[in-house]
Amino acid sequence: MSYARRDATEIIAAAGDLELAQRAMARDGAAFRVIIKTHNQRLYRIARGVVRNDSEAEDIVQEAYVRAFAHLESFRGDASLGTWLSRIVINEALGRLRKRRRTVAMPENPQAEIIQFPLNPSDDPERTMAQRQILQLVERATDSLPDVYRMVFVARVI
Repeated sequence: MSYARRDATEIIAAAGDLELAQRAMARDGAAFRVIIKTHNQRLYRIARGVVRNDSEAEDIVQEAYVRAFAHLESFRGDASLGTWLSRIVINEALGRLRKRRRTVAMPENPQAEIIQFPLNPSDDPERTMAQRQILQLVERATDSLPDVYRMVFVARVI
């Protein structure tokens, strides 16, 4: 990066949220870079926490940036730019979850399978490996539960 570009980025980074948004509305590339560099990691963590999928979280953050930059004029500065972007990410992530729920049909007669947990932990490598596999199965099954049931299950069991 050239010195002039780096200096402009540093100056813009020191600007307030409202000024940063105004510069981005004026199509200032350095302002876009500062916004993304400042908020990207936090927004990704928010999206990942909602959808529990790395690649979908990346898509959500990317779509949120597109929506945010398309509607920067609606940023009034009442909250911080980070808060405003976070709300857009949360709305996008929740929208994806709603779409996913509509497309996933619950089976009419689900078959339950009982897996026996070993009662005595030992140094047996086969038993240790079986316990790890059972734990992974339980985690996957818990993750696949609808949010309401998952919260009840986790609250009750854990």
